[in-house]
Amino acid sequence: MHREFVVAKTGDLQDGRMKQVEAAGIKILLARVNERYFAIGAECPHYGGPLPEGLLCCETRVICPWHLSVFDLETGHLVEPPTLDAVPRFDVRVEGDDILVAVPEGTPQYRTLPMARRNALADERTFVLVGAGAAGNAAAETLRQEGFEGRLLMITREDHVPYDRPSLSKNYLRGPEAKTPLLRDERFYANNEIEIVYNEALAVDPETRSVGLRSGPMLRYDKLLLATGGAPRRLDVPGAAHDNVLLLRTLDDAMRIREWSEAHKRVLVVGSSFIGMEVGASLAMRGLAVEVVSPETTPFSQSLGERIGGMYRRIHEENGVRFHLGATVARFEGNGRAQRAVLANGEMVEADFFVVGIGVRPATDLLRNADVNDDGSLSVDECLRLDDDHFAAGDIARFPDWRTGRPTRIEHWRLAEQHGRTAARNMLGRREAFRHVPFFWTNQFKVIVQYVGYAHEWDEVIFQGDPEEGAFLAWYVHGGRILAAAGRERDRAIMAAGELIRLSAPPAADELRRGAFDPVERLRQVAAARS
Repeated sequence: MHREFVVAKTGDLQDGRMKQVEAAGIKILLARVNERYFAIGAECPHYGGPLPEGLLCCETRVICPWHLSVFDLETGHLVEPPTLDAVPRFDVRVEGDDILVAVPEGTPQYRTLPMARRNALADERTFVLVGAGAAGNAAAETLRQEGFEGRLLMITREDHVPYDRPSLSKNYLRGPEAKTPLLRDERFYANNEIEIVYNEALAVDPETRSVGLRSGPMLRYDKLLLATGGAPRRLDVPGAAHDNVLLLRTLDDAMRIREWSEAHKRVLVVGSSFIGMEVGASLAMRGLAVEVVSPETTPFSQSLGERIGGMYRRIHEENGVRFHLGATVARFEGNGRAQRAVLANGEMVEADFFVVGIGVRPATDLLRNADVNDDGSLSVDECLRLDDDHFAAGDIARFPDWRTGRPTRIEHWRLAEQHGRTAARNMLGRREAFRHVPFFWTNQFKVIVQYVGYAHEWDEVIFQGDPEEGAFLAWYVHGGRILAAAGRERDRAIMAAGELIRLSAPPAADELRRGAFDPVERLRQVAAARS
């Protein structure tokens, strides 16, 4: 049963526009594209982002302004993560000047896409996913959504179902009231016959197609996805083994940091990586005295550039964070546990506990007889294949960037999910090339910078606006080409920049240098030309 509601007049909505309406207490996104009307749920399943404040793009794509999840207007299905669920879709019709939306009784706010059940008689294959992070979880769900009926196992060395890792250094550390950011509950995996193996994979032997575990029998497989992610780099200095010198990679790591922060007031963060700086900001927001030591002279200079890095340094300092830049830790000293860090320049920094955030290395030690790159990564083809039966995704995969042809490895959560979805389809026999646009965000003292595309290096950064004054958009140029964009308080512009990169229609560097450029308007022009 459903009821129809008049939600708007035809004159209320121009073509190519969208707005929020409400019917039966449900928030609905109403859109008009090429004289057709569409209606889907108005809230993104990933943290409830407001889709009407997002961007309506060509190909009936709607982008969430918070973390750039993408939905299909015609179906409500997810097109791009980080969301895992779809939004409801509603039938729309026009009667005279009235736009009516049909709302079924009991419409859920979000919906999980249909998934296949295991059918051992129809499919005797076993697929194994080593790793239960972003790539592994996305692959598991996609395999079932794409109709895989064989046995599906996901191995994790942790004691938890998959969780939202980016939240650990942000919301989770800001206070004890923050909930554990699980992606799904155990019932979800059981209902969809995704077997979680709580064990550690010690070795993968491609010749015998087997995975050796720390305990129990070896697992045999027909196809395998390596999605083991990164292992945090540890400081190799005296005293680093003390129990109050902490790392942040796992949920258990975050729990330990939270316990220490609830009982102590001083912390030294070692490293000005995104993890390190986000941890510092989160703990400072809880009232801790935070200091940061790093060999960099400006945070994020290698990833975002000097001006944006300088902006974040100033914001941290305004919130009481003290920096020791251009410095390294020589050793930790103390009785029973670390009480101070002695820097290479002789300076001593007292703290109650320490958090080390100096990056990760690809966790590929378990793969036998494989060609491993110098940095520990695995080279895959455009379909994320090591060979026809072995795939790699996420932090460990060095894949060809479709825009430049350059072998690339990117440590972004959303990209790992994109990898997992593509790898899953190719495990099922497709030849789907990976052609997605990376995206990441950082949130420090509620100052959010979003970044689309990827620039391993750049010749120039062209700014629209000043990072020191507030809102800005930055374009990263290499060899005369726009490869990436970053922005603060320019959500729609960032969404449009990502779409322009996806459509191979970014602006020319000379055009940006000449003055004002509106990526949203340019995207409309590109969409109109292609429609």
